[in-house]
Amino acid sequence: MELEFSGEIWHWRGPAPWFFVSVPEDGCRELAAASAVVSYGWGMVPVTAAIGDVTWSTSLWPKDGGYIVPLKADIRKRAGGVDEGDTVTVRLAVDV
Repeated sequence: MELEFSGEIWHWRGPAPWFFVSVPEDGCRELAAASAVVSYGWGMVPVTAAIGDVTWSTSLWPKDGGYIVPLKADIRKRAGGVDEGDTVTVRLAVDV
């Protein structure tokens, strides 16, 4: 399963701060159907993600009935220095 969408980067300021992009609702429905086959615990869904020419392996995190894409500092830097509030186009391929 592959999915492409645009979203705004947001910052979670919890005890271990992270940056994320939320998967839109329609994409979450498709991912939820696939998660029964590929999830490896806590509802995490393994994917290959890409922003522009930057590709990496990660897992989508379940949150509030949807999914979010974590963006490590290295990924944000390699993707042109994207930061909180920037809109990026994300491509996802679920790892089966």
